[in-house]
Formats: sequence, structure tokens, C-alpha cells
Amino acid sequence: MKKSSQFLKYIHEGIRDLYWVSINEFRHIFADRGVMLIFFVAGLAYPLLYNGIYKNEAVYEIPVAVVDDSHSLESREFLKKFNAAQEVKISNRCLNMEEAQKLFRAQKVHGIVYIPSDYHIRLRNMEQATISIYNDMSSFLYYKGMTMATSYTMLDEMNKIQIERYNAAGITGEQAKMIVEAIPSNNTALFNPGSGFASFLLPALLILIIHQTLFFGIGMLAGTAREENKSHSQIPERLHGKGIYRVVLGKAIAYFVLYIAISAYILGFIPKLFNLPHIGNIWTLFHFIVPFLIATIFFSMSVSVFIKNRETGLIAFLFFTLILLFLSGFSWPQSNMPVFWRYLSYLFPSTHGIQGYIKINSTGANLAQVRFEYVWLWAQAAFYFITASFTLSYIVKREKLAKIKD
Repeated sequence: MKKSSQFLKYIHEGIRDLYWVSINEFRHIFADRGVMLIFFVAGLAYPLLYNGIYKNEAVYEIPVAVVDDSHSLESREFLKKFNAAQEVKISNRCLNMEEAQKLFRAQKVHGIVYIPSDYHIRLRNMEQATISIYNDMSSFLYYKGMTMATSYTMLDEMNKIQIERYNAAGITGEQAKMIVEAIPSNNTALFNPGSGFASFLLPALLILIIHQTLFFGIGMLAGTAREENKSHSQIPERLHGKGIYRVVLGKAIAYFVLYIAISAYILGFIPKLFNLPHIGNIWTLFHFIVPFLIATIFFSMSVSVFIKNRETGLIAFLFFTLILLFLSGFSWPQSNMPVFWRYLSYLFPSTHGIQGYIKINSTGANLAQVRFEYVWLWAQAAFYFITASFTLSYIVKREKLAKIKD
């Protein structure tokens, strides 16, 4: 009976301490304008900003210069079909390549199509003809649009020329079409049917916004506490020893409560508002985001021990953002990364968060199909909870010693 009473007392004290720490952390958050700016303004505005920039998804009517030395019916037919593609627009017809190159270097056009003088002669003699395409590789989108328009036009022209040649050989009608296209193909772009850049990039950025704003905000709070020498003075004496984990949990509860609502806005509302991929089950997504937030919070609290002032958090935020984006493996397959960088990426919750979110939200995966990322996030949450407890305990002891010496 006595043990039961002591256990209930211990539970009651634990709940009371968690409540006190959480409320105290809420006070710090809402009293700090910089943290409020990061958590709420940046957390709410960044998704709108990025989606506004990439709203059009793809680049259309890329200006292209044409040099037609063939001046034939065949070359005009090719250019007519090429110009009909939505990706490109023939903006300049040049007399020679020198004129086209001047426009290209001045960035007035982003591609050049050159049709040689023997183009129609070779086609009429049933020989192989060539067309030269020059792409602007300063932007992948220009290259992609130019290549797609050229490929579709060439495929259509090749089919037409092959059918004409079979007709000349006495093979006509459906028989000629079946020979030309013996195995019909039907290309279907899964999960991103419009091949849009926003649908490819923004799901990863949404997770990174959550990760980095949490990291930056927690770092700012830690840096401010050290600047004002408040780190241990605002924690009750009874929590300076074995109860330090209650401080870590209490702070984490405050951040989690705020960010579960912000995450619902970023990951639930924003994709539907801007028509990004959102075919995942909402409850599967919720179950996945919970360990991601917990792991990110404890990771940020662990790293915050190295943040001596508010400015340090900003430097770390700027330094890590692009690195984490590339390490996540959404733009370059992790299987093709060097082993060192692949395993290094496993240290950051953003890596598994981005991979899992894309699988759930963009491809409709269930929780079993993201088991690897899900388990890793819970493992990170446990590991970084321990490191956060140790680092906070270390800070409290160090500051106590410094106060005694003073």
C-alpha cells in the first residue's frame, strides 16, 4: 500500500513538473519576438512564398531561334510541328548561325534549331538527315522543355517519313502503320503527371521548413538564455538532478503542441491549396509526423548546447539548410551517394522525414511501406532524448560551478 502511494505521488509530481516546465516554456516562446517570427510568421509564410514562386509548375513558350538553310517543304513542316509544342516558341528566324549565337549569348533565346541545307535532299533520297539542337544548360528547365519539344516533333516526323517510305514500297494503310509502330507505347507519368517542378521540389521543402524553423527557434531560445545567464536559474532546484529529463520532456511538449498545429497547416492544407500531390491517407501521415516532430525537437535541443548566442543559431540555420536538402536524397538517389554521406544523412530527422513524407503524400504509401523511415525516426527520438538530457544536465552543472566561482 505504501509503495502504491509513493508511486502515485511520484506520478503526480511528474505531471506537475511537466506542466510547470511546459507553461514556462510557452511564456519564453511568446515573450520572444524573434522566436515568434520564426515559429509562426516563417512557418506560415514560407510555404505560401515558395508555392507562389513555383505556382506555374513548368516553363512554357521558351524563346528559340531557328536557322533554316534547307528552305524546303520538309523543313517548314518540321518547324511548324516544333512551334506547336507548348514548351517552346520560335521567336527569331535567323539567316545564319552567327546571328542566332548573338541572340543566344544575349539570353534573348534559350535554344537554337539548325536545319542544314541538305536536309530535304537526304530525306527524298531515303538517307539519314540531321537536325542540330543547341540547349541553354544554365537552367535545367530550359533544357527539359527544349528536349521534350524536339523529341516529340522528331518522333512524329520519323513515323510520318517511315510510313511514306513504306507506301512508296507498296505497303500501305494499316499494314504500314503496324510495321512502323509494332509495339505501341503509352507513357504514364505516375505521381507527377504534369512533370511539374513544384510537385517535385515543394514536398521536400515543406518538411525542411518544419525541421529548420524548429531548429532555429529552439536554438534562439537557448542562445538567449545563455546570453542572459538564465539557463539553470529558471529550473526548480529539485529538477537539477535526476529530474532533468522532466525538463526536457516539458520543453518538448510545448514545442510539440505548437508544431503539430503548424505541421497540419503546412502538410495538410498547403498541398491541397496549391494542388500539390496529396494522395496519402491523413491518418497515416499523422502517425508518421509524430515521431518526426519528436525526433526534430530532441535533435534541436541536443544541438542547442553549442549555441552560445542568438546569432549562432542563424548561422547554423543558413549553413545546414541546403546541406540537409541535398542529403535527404530526393533530388539525387541515396543509393548513388558515397557511403559516408549516406550514413551521415541518417543523423538528421529531415532525411527520413522527407523520404517518408514523399512516399506517403506523393505516392500513397501506407505506414508499413515507410517502415524503415518510421522506425529510424523513433530511434532518433529516443537517442536525441538521451543526448538532450545529458547536454542540459551538463549546462546546469557548468553554470552552477561558474556561479559558485563568481
